[in-house]
Amino acid sequence: MLISVHTNIRRSEKIKKVMLYVLFLNIVVAVAKIAYGMMTNVLSMQSDGYHSLFDGISNIIGLIGIQIAARPPDKEHPYGHRKFETLASVSIAVLLAIVAFEIVHSAFQRFGSGNLPEVTSISYLVMICTMIVNLAVTTYERKNGEALNSEVLLADAAHTKSDIYVSLSVLLGLFFIKAGYAALDPVISVVVAILILHAGFEILTNSISILCDESCIDSEDIHSLVCEVEGVQSCHKIRSRGPDGNIFVDLHVQVDPEMTTYNSHTIAHVVQHQIKENFSGIEEVLVHVEPAENLAF
Repeated sequence: MLISVHTNIRRSEKIKKVMLYVLFLNIVVAVAKIAYGMMTNVLSMQSDGYHSLFDGISNIIGLIGIQIAARPPDKEHPYGHRKFETLASVSIAVLLAIVAFEIVHSAFQRFGSGNLPEVTSISYLVMICTMIVNLAVTTYERKNGEALNSEVLLADAAHTKSDIYVSLSVLLGLFFIKAGYAALDPVISVVVAILILHAGFEILTNSISILCDESCIDSEDIHSLVCEVEGVQSCHKIRSRGPDGNIFVDLHVQVDPEMTTYNSHTIAHVVQHQIKENFSGIEEVLVHVEPAENLAF
């Protein structure tokens, strides 16, 4: 247990370090887009900037979630606090929905307002540079998220990836504006909002599957592996739940009814070891041993 606690603390520190780097870059990108978008009256650029600003807010939420998730199991939370990280991912999805609503609201206000946006070479430069930064952030965050099995980092990486597509839409809008089709600026903003909602929906569905204890390992794969263990006659009632890196498995193993308690206990330990060795991210395996003839259980 002590080793697991130290591992969780180290993991938490690494995730927080990544989040702080990403937070700084998101703020820089957001300020650049919003400031120049306001100077040139380009709504789509401002919308993208606010999207990036909320990326920073989601980073802060992620940092809070990670801090709580790193706490060791206690009396009130015997399975640990890891799901607080998943809750932080849900918060990110909610923030994305709020941003999308605000962008659509601003877009409808722009229709018929008569305010003409200004597009300069700096407009293109700002968008291209921020896209490069977002690409670097997405790659960096996704790799660390996969290495650390972090839902928050992977959710935020998907969030930042959506920024790239959003920025491409804005860049396209700048070309339309420059070509004399300024009315398309709010239309592009609506497209941006739809892309943001899509990113939020993907994060939300993944988080809900974890919070609702959706099975995360194929029961047939576990069954095949366990039945190869010497002394195991069969196994059933196989369940698995949890996020990557924090998966809990429980199952019933049937053995010879004449087997001693010591030997059946040894088999249970072998089963636990085999599952942890063959499936990544297993936090705990609970094995219930029962005599093979008592199939009613």
